[in-house]
Amino acid sequence: MKIGVDYYPEQWDRSLWEQDVCRMKEAGVEIVRMAEFAWSCLEPREGVYDFSWLDAIIDLFEANGIEVFLCTPTCTPPQWLFEKYPEVIQVDKSGQRIPIGIRGHRCLNNALYREKCTQIITKMVEHYREKSCVTGYQIDNELEANHCCCPTCIQKFQEFVKKKYKIIESVNQAYGNRVWSGEYTDFSQIKPPFGPFQTWLNPSYMLDFNRYASQSTVEYVEFQRELIHSLDPKAVITTNNWLCENMPDFYDMFEKLDFVSYDNYPTTNLPKDIETLYSHAFHLDLMRGIKKKNFWIMEQLSGGLGSWTPMSETVYPGMLKGYSLQAMAHGADTILHFRWRTAVAGAEMFWHGIIDHNNVLGRRYEEFKELCQTMKKLSYLDGSIIKNKVAILYSSEQEYGFKIQPQVEGMHYFTQLKAYHDAFTCLGVGVDIVDAKSDLDEYTLVVAPTMYISDKTLEGHFKKYVKQGGHLVLTNRSGVKDTNNQCIMSPLPTVFSEITGAIVKEYNPIGEKEECIEIRSEKWKNICDRQNDQSNSHLSALSEAECNRIDGGKRESSTQKRYIQSCHLWCDILDPKQAEALAVYGTDFYEGAAAITQNSYYEGIGYYVGTVPDRRGMISFAKLLLENASIPYMESLPYGVEVTERRNDTKSWELYFNNTMHKQHFDVIVRHKDQTVKKHTLDLQPFEMKILEK
Repeated sequence: MKIGVDYYPEQWDRSLWEQDVCRMKEAGVEIVRMAEFAWSCLEPREGVYDFSWLDAIIDLFEANGIEVFLCTPTCTPPQWLFEKYPEVIQVDKSGQRIPIGIRGHRCLNNALYREKCTQIITKMVEHYREKSCVTGYQIDNELEANHCCCPTCIQKFQEFVKKKYKIIESVNQAYGNRVWSGEYTDFSQIKPPFGPFQTWLNPSYMLDFNRYASQSTVEYVEFQRELIHSLDPKAVITTNNWLCENMPDFYDMFEKLDFVSYDNYPTTNLPKDIETLYSHAFHLDLMRGIKKKNFWIMEQLSGGLGSWTPMSETVYPGMLKGYSLQAMAHGADTILHFRWRTAVAGAEMFWHGIIDHNNVLGRRYEEFKELCQTMKKLSYLDGSIIKNKVAILYSSEQEYGFKIQPQVEGMHYFTQLKAYHDAFTCLGVGVDIVDAKSDLDEYTLVVAPTMYISDKTLEGHFKKYVKQGGHLVLTNRSGVKDTNNQCIMSPLPTVFSEITGAIVKEYNPIGEKEECIEIRSEKWKNICDRQNDQSNSHLSALSEAECNRIDGGKRESSTQKRYIQSCHLWCDILDPKQAEALAVYGTDFYEGAAAITQNSYYEGIGYYVGTVPDRRGMISFAKLLLENASIPYMESLPYGVEVTERRNDTKSWELYFNNTMHKQHFDVIVRHKDQTVKKHTLDLQPFEMKILEK
């Protein structure tokens, strides 16, 4: 467990360095990250290197017992390089070189740029490989999938397609190029997606371009990793990622790196409405699941954000410490705060760090100092890991597919992943977010939202899991496309229909329109009754009056108690076949048709969820899933309280985090196999964490 900061000595007068290092040591800083954007200082002129300034600050850190983690500065080549070698500048989708002056404006594939990267990285690693306080390297910075359209990248894309399909006729068939007379006669005609009308381009071609763009970035990371390890085999290596617009395939990108690192900026503007999900617990679990092991936070929120956007609200008391502890609770072993000092120049001067422009050690510094001391006291958690019985599957293929052809207004790939994750979180149940292709045998319950693009491998993978006793949840927009991103001519969910035991007769993309489902499962009804009786009544089922409001008052009154939940975005109208209808639609022309089904498949269960319930509906459905899988969960956990578990070979600990701005007082009541047990009573201040040994 280590706490550190991101530091940019090249941006500050040397007279501040010693003071900064002393203050860091006083606060309890154990590690710093440097040189991320410092290429122009390290190589001020071509072939002229100056490491003296970096030596001086590293010596100061070493003398104070602080570890140094360096970055390859390749995200921001110096101006002399762009001036002398303009061919290294990225080309955008208009076919023009992008204006320089911002970061990340280089082509990852350009041979001359690679040569210059090799030179600066070699000089850096050779210079510091004997320096014991320098322990590793971050490759570049916040890499996106490579969407450069320069001549080099055009050739690389053509090589990618040719290697995959061998002959041009196979490309035309895979892309369905007879539509709009789009057939190629030669591989030289295949270019990156130029022009502003990306949504009109061939979806099959666009999916392949995204695959190439990801692979291109992965290859760039591997180029740097191989180079560093050839020079310093003992160095640990990572790269920092974030959930950007064009995400590479994380599982491929981190496969040969030592660990995952993430830039974590939770919101400071907490929403007031119950339906808005704001917790970064989802992001943290996604990062841990990439390599199925603990990870680092390379940039952690330290103050209010603002640069190219208006400033956000400030970090409220408790947030700085609490959000760091939340990251630790989800598997972060090292957390570095961005940044030590708030910049006084450049685009990020209002992206606030620990120390403000006034150079006064204020409230955030004191809270950071308290965090450092707290983390030292938590050394007993060193070596502990997180292992859960519930998994949610993520796949960049599905994300790409959804971005290429959005299905309905307001519905994104992450919509259902986050909704299911939130539902389990509200019940104190830990979740692993893992690769859809990874081994599932360790999980009792697996949720596979929106398996939009499918193949025989995924089909066999899921069938094997359920046959052996696993519980699998599939959702709407599953089995829609094949691996070429063409629609499958079979009733949905096509290749997964055998598992679900139900098919889709028709669908209605309703977007943000509100409709409702009526629960038919007696077990689910009992869960709703208990939920309505609990103190967190904001999660109870819809009332009859609310349902009448949704369907315009057309419903006849009934003396029989009804169990209604709101839904939105999508409605698959299901034919249950041999499956059991757990819920039916309560509105529209398909009133009474199955909306959610359950099917016994060999030793396991296959669920199909044809719509997207609201938050309270999702939570009650999650309870049903957990009870059917005999997984314990917490009843009456207050809104905003998150529970995780870390364990080692001999002990385990429960970590309770209050992710709200108000005090929480509650009983911890665990339900398992139709029995409830009160474990203890807790009080949590805003953003406070308490750790209890199990």
